[in-house]
Amino acid sequence: MQIEEVVTGLMIPFAGTCLGAACVFFMKSRLEMNVQRALTGFASGVMVAASIWSLLIPAMNYSENSGRLAFVPAVTGFWLGILFLLLLDSVVPHLHMNAEKAEGPQSRLAKTTMMVLAVTLHNIPEGMAVGVVYAGYISGTVDITSGAALALSLGIAIQNFPEGAIISMPLCAKGRSRGKAFRDGVLSGAVEPVFGIITIVATGFIVPAMPYLLSFAAGAMMYVVVEELIPEMYEGEHSNIGVVMFAVGFTLMMALDVALG
Repeated sequence: MQIEEVVTGLMIPFAGTCLGAACVFFMKSRLEMNVQRALTGFASGVMVAASIWSLLIPAMNYSENSGRLAFVPAVTGFWLGILFLLLLDSVVPHLHMNAEKAEGPQSRLAKTTMMVLAVTLHNIPEGMAVGVVYAGYISGTVDITSGAALALSLGIAIQNFPEGAIISMPLCAKGRSRGKAFRDGVLSGAVEPVFGIITIVATGFIVPAMPYLLSFAAGAMMYVVVEELIPEMYEGEHSNIGVVMFAVGFTLMMALDVALG
């Protein structure tokens, strides 16, 4: 039964990306700026809440017997996650949405390819987060219930839906066919179940590292929020829609974690 729960939990976020990418078949090829801000703000809120309730708090609860040093695994893992994404950001050529200049090393890759790589980098920590939470549930060493794991999976899936649309529709607007834009959107999300499985397997060998892995995923997700999503949320003319939707995403993820956990 646990295996079925884990497989389902890993695939739910990927399904969210696929459904979002499918929007390219029946919606306009370009999202309005305010819609992009709203969707990006929502995704930011979900990821921040997930980092706190689903990852950092369980990591600190796991280490509570360490007394005053209970914060060490959470702080260490968090910083390792930040540095890991910083490294990927530096070595993988990628292009953020609405940006003209690519980041990372010089590359001859097409702009559309680098846009897909940017979203793929974004999805890696999400896959790791779902994987490590389910690993904690399977091991029974962390205070994580099947409901709490499902809450994270659903939360990531909900915010993956608009992300799928945000990547496939601009690709179509830049000249990709609708079919290829959908394919690229799907591929950008395929790393989530892959990294989820890798994380579960790794955790099976190093269970004592669970609090470090939980906070590692939190740090990686927070890097994405601060480095990528929040700047995109404020692009263009001033608007509060991103902030409002950040609050919506944050409270939704918080409510899911409490209600299902």
